[in-house]
Amino acid sequence: MSFKKIIITGGSGKAGRAVANHLHNGGRAIINVDIKAPEPKLACRFIPVDLTDYGQVVDVLEGADAVVHFAAIPSPSHGPQSEIFRNNTVSTYNVFQAARLHGVKRIVWASSETCFGLPFHQEKPDHAPLSENAPLYPESAYALTKVLGEEMARQFHRWSGITIIGLRLSNVMDPDTDYAKFSKWQDDPKLRAVNMWGYIDSRDVARATECALYCDFNGVDFFTIAAADTVMRMPNDQLMAAAYPDVPYTPTPGPNDALYDISKAREVLGFTPKYSWRDEV
Repeated sequence: MSFKKIIITGGSGKAGRAVANHLHNGGRAIINVDIKAPEPKLACRFIPVDLTDYGQVVDVLEGADAVVHFAAIPSPSHGPQSEIFRNNTVSTYNVFQAARLHGVKRIVWASSETCFGLPFHQEKPDHAPLSENAPLYPESAYALTKVLGEEMARQFHRWSGITIIGLRLSNVMDPDTDYAKFSKWQDDPKLRAVNMWGYIDSRDVARATECALYCDFNGVDFFTIAAADTVMRMPNDQLMAAAYPDVPYTPTPGPNDALYDISKAREVLGFTPKYSWRDEV
């Protein structure tokens, strides 16, 4: 499978920049579509677009073979809940609908680990390691937009047959700026229990996106994308005992293996995480 023109929405953000750079360096025709210009500049072309304006989205997606949709207000803390809901839901609808209109072959989009119930204050994790068959418990407007986006993906696939792959990204970490803060978490297992001590290196986000674009899969589905290890040096049995003693736990082969089950992404997408914070600090 090959794509002559790939649109990346949100290519100016942390994850989007990594994806845009990675795909552009592979010699593909990449266009970054975002409401703000990237800083510093990317090598690929940039087009400023307000994705909540359907007309602008229709115009910019014309001629695209594939879309990587990463644009969104990036977390529950980045604005009023009503604005997060409006922006993220409307922009996702517009991208899916414009892609359907233009006959785009494939969409890869950023869902989120928050679908599972983060920060797990009301509902505890269903099991550990946490897998895609766990029930969804969105606890914020942001998480709700991701759950609704997944349902939109199902219906747009039903309407058009377009392949849509959702990546439930764990906490994205930039190796140049984020790993320095990992040391302050190590003495308190509950500090990062809010997302099962998970993370994903931005370079692995880019690799997972490439796998999703080119894998031999047709349909609609959602995949947890996380690093192969936790953010902690403390062994998993101690982490679970401290934060989630009543959650069913199947011990992992290694003491610090991820407490997200990423086997589905390995098997279907062909994605295996490469980067670990342990090699960077």
